[in-house]
Amino acid sequence: MKVKLKFALPSVALLALMASFWGSAKDGSGPPLKGYEVATLAGGCFWCTESDLEKLPGVLDVVSGYSGGELENPTYKQVSSGKTGHIEVIEVKYDPKAVSYEQVLDQFFRHIDPTDDQGSFVDRGRHYRPAIFYHNDVQKQIAQRFMTEIDELGIFKKPLKTELIEFEKFWPAEEYHQDYYKRNKIRYNYYRYASGRDQYLDGIFGESRKDDPKTLRQLIDEKKAVSSIKPYAKPSDDEIKSKLSELQYYVTQEEGTERAFRNEYWDNKRDGIYVDIVSGEPLFSSTDKYKSGTGWPSFTKPINAGYIVTKTDYHLVYPRTEVRSRFGDSHLGHVFKDGPAPTGLRYCMNSAAMRFIAKEDLEKEGYAEYLYLFDS
Repeated sequence: MKVKLKFALPSVALLALMASFWGSAKDGSGPPLKGYEVATLAGGCFWCTESDLEKLPGVLDVVSGYSGGELENPTYKQVSSGKTGHIEVIEVKYDPKAVSYEQVLDQFFRHIDPTDDQGSFVDRGRHYRPAIFYHNDVQKQIAQRFMTEIDELGIFKKPLKTELIEFEKFWPAEEYHQDYYKRNKIRYNYYRYASGRDQYLDGIFGESRKDDPKTLRQLIDEKKAVSSIKPYAKPSDDEIKSKLSELQYYVTQEEGTERAFRNEYWDNKRDGIYVDIVSGEPLFSSTDKYKSGTGWPSFTKPINAGYIVTKTDYHLVYPRTEVRSRFGDSHLGHVFKDGPAPTGLRYCMNSAAMRFIAKEDLEKEGYAEYLYLFDS
């Protein structure tokens, strides 16, 4: 019995048009995607780097392959011998309107060991070494600057040994290597665990990287922010108890939460800044305060990220990002990713953890340096 299809097949002309725009998904032979740019990166096993880069929003497609050698159209067996000069790489096609080249590199570096130029985890040999194949001078300059900042941050504990190599040719790997992590989940997961990749990354970034990942750019900016702040002293516990109300102590020292809509600053509209009630360190400005509808004072960003420390909080069923003051170590509240532009963040704070200083009192209170926030 024949069943009639209830949809029309696309015409040959339409198929040709679609192919010309999208190109070949995984063989790398199609034309470049219109409006998209390409990054070519080597971070060890391309099964893993392909998997990690495809998670980045703004990335359209990732193809596993080989670059850097002289042999035309090499096979996996030839490259794995280490005699062709090729490196296992991925070709990342991304939308520059949605994600920048630096952000692609950021995702890349946070999922590899960029300090090992003799291989990658259990995969040994120069054909597994980390490298960035730059396609133009702009990519080269961005990569050089970013790697310098990462080295200065010292997060990988050893100097970077990631090579910058001018891109010449990309050869797509055999079809069975493409999307290996999707097609062979059990084998891939076993290989990935046995390789030690994630254990290494947990050691570098902490296990919370899965729940509350920070980009390298955020870590770099935080370090710069910390270097620009001045220290504040935390009083003794006896002093804190004598200074704070019962609610303020409960919130700041016992990680409590005050009641929504029944706190001092949730609807405060005056110009000024909010400081840690324990240490006095400056935290937030009214210029970044907005009406979130939650019943707690909400801000899009801190005055200076150097005064803020975040960590993953597991007090509820799901993980949240707790916000604490750097010097006072006061529990302030939590930060969520549902805020307005430009940051997209909502710093949901407890009024009981802060003291408000009006703009006209900033100089008298020793915070004259923040008067610039209110220059119109």
